[in-house]
Amino acid sequence: MSTERRAPLDRKRVADTALRLLNETGLDGLTLRAIAKELDVKAPALYWHFKDKQALLDEMATEMYRRMVAGAALDPADSWQERLLGTSRGLRAALLGYRDGAKVYSGSRFTGTDHAREMEAHLRVLTDAGFTLAQAVNAARTASMFTIGFVIEEQGVQPLPGERREGYDIEERARRMAGFPLAAEAGKVLFDDYDEQFEEGLALVIAGIEARYGIG
Repeated sequence: MSTERRAPLDRKRVADTALRLLNETGLDGLTLRAIAKELDVKAPALYWHFKDKQALLDEMATEMYRRMVAGAALDPADSWQERLLGTSRGLRAALLGYRDGAKVYSGSRFTGTDHAREMEAHLRVLTDAGFTLAQAVNAARTASMFTIGFVIEEQGVQPLPGERREGYDIEERARRMAGFPLAAEAGKVLFDDYDEQFEEGLALVIAGIEARYGIG
């Protein structure tokens, strides 16, 4: 009989397992039953820790955030533009590390107050630059929502880096839309080079915030 002891089942172990399975199954295939099987427990055991799948998704999003900020150095001397650029780039990179990562993160509720320290620091940079608190919240939220929405669309085409869904061949799309030359040509911008697309979109967001609030 094996004397090896399994790690105790707790919220973190369940969330870690779920995040690992996410890359294999995607969000649609991630079930409590599959997670329980991977953990070698019965599915009802998970309900001691999570009342339903949404509660688990909340913990998964929170763990994604913890991993994202672990060891991340924040420079209090950042300009507000540098802070929004840095946090948006960091968020995108983190979400791209998981299949359907942006879908998991979107709409989820953090399960603790781990994010409060970073949130306070980000808002301090913006308010010190001259934003009111409401303006700072709007600016940070806009950049965050742009990033999450962008990655949802990006992962709809490329679920993981180097992987591309069938049906997104740009040349084939251009041939099918040959009667609409501008729309056909737009495919090169819409469905390729997501790094460049993201940076351009982020620049538009920053410029819009500057123009709206008059803070350069």
